[in-house]
Amino acid sequence: MRLLKQKNFLKPKNTDKPMNGPSRCFVSIFAMSLFLSAAFLLAGCSAASHKRIIRIGHNQSTSHPTHIALTAFQDYIHQNLGDRYVVEVYPSELLGSQTDMVQLTQTGAIDYCIASNAILETFSKNYEIFNLPYLFASTESYHHAMDDSSLTAPIFTATEKAGFTAVTWLDAGTRNFYTVNKPIQSPADLKGLKIRVQQSPTNIEMMRLLGGSATPMGFGDVYTALQSNIIDGAENNEMALTDNGHGDVCKYYSYDMHQMVPDILIGNNVFIESLTDEERMIFEEGYRLVNQVQRQEWVNAVSAAIEKAANQQKVQFLYPDQAPFVNACSPLHQSVLENNPAIRPIYDVIQEYNKQYPTTTE
Repeated sequence: MRLLKQKNFLKPKNTDKPMNGPSRCFVSIFAMSLFLSAAFLLAGCSAASHKRIIRIGHNQSTSHPTHIALTAFQDYIHQNLGDRYVVEVYPSELLGSQTDMVQLTQTGAIDYCIASNAILETFSKNYEIFNLPYLFASTESYHHAMDDSSLTAPIFTATEKAGFTAVTWLDAGTRNFYTVNKPIQSPADLKGLKIRVQQSPTNIEMMRLLGGSATPMGFGDVYTALQSNIIDGAENNEMALTDNGHGDVCKYYSYDMHQMVPDILIGNNVFIESLTDEERMIFEEGYRLVNQVQRQEWVNAVSAAIEKAANQQKVQFLYPDQAPFVNACSPLHQSVLENNPAIRPIYDVIQEYNKQYPTTTE
């Protein structure tokens, strides 16, 4: 079984950054909330005090598909509700790390933010399902499953008691292995290699099953670790090669497609519930616009990253048989489902989509 060419594998600039759990000191978050609230109040007074200011934070640059999509949302709300609301989008962690922004959304200090699945898993184990390796058989299965509101609803609403709710998802593409000087064509090629993974038990167990040595570390440390041979490779999307320079060191990128993990736009419950029926309809259309624009921009961004990596950085793109990787990781599915039976119905629906949209062969 061979995978399609890389043009079918979609994902934007990295959202994989160092992060802390929600157990981070509440006092510091509360102090930040008070500070931001006071600062925003003063700023609002100098602007249009009769309009409600909506603040959205994320950790990407202004050229990233996520930011482009959020500015489309900003324009849409201004066009339809500009007499009542002013939307402000804060990129590049201007409002703090992703963990900080989730907690600020939770308290209502800000209204929306983009959150990674890893952070949301600490609020609800329902999000654990997206960390399973080889959960989706293809990008088509992934997209159809994520567009199925009956499937995502139990996940997106699982954090309501925490004070926020997911309102839409963003495509974060596929995570694949890339290495400095050894091509990965099968799990056997990972034996003895130190591979940087995200700091999660699921990813560490995935590497154990595949025969590699998991090396969790913050994303900001990966380039130096690759360059100094502390690690032999990493796993991420194509944008890590170009935007983060990893393709200057790693010359092999293998499309094993071990994970497809969405990013999530979350909103503060108090604000969402304050909307009138008319406003809520407009905001929900805005959420759909965010999803639509981000996914299209993602395709463009990944295509540009692949071209740059291949032509300028001289990265070789490889298409290994995925079956041995899938088989090696199958015990992890069983153990996660046994420990978290609540996600079994969601898992079963995804398997039906996998049957409809199997891995495409050449």
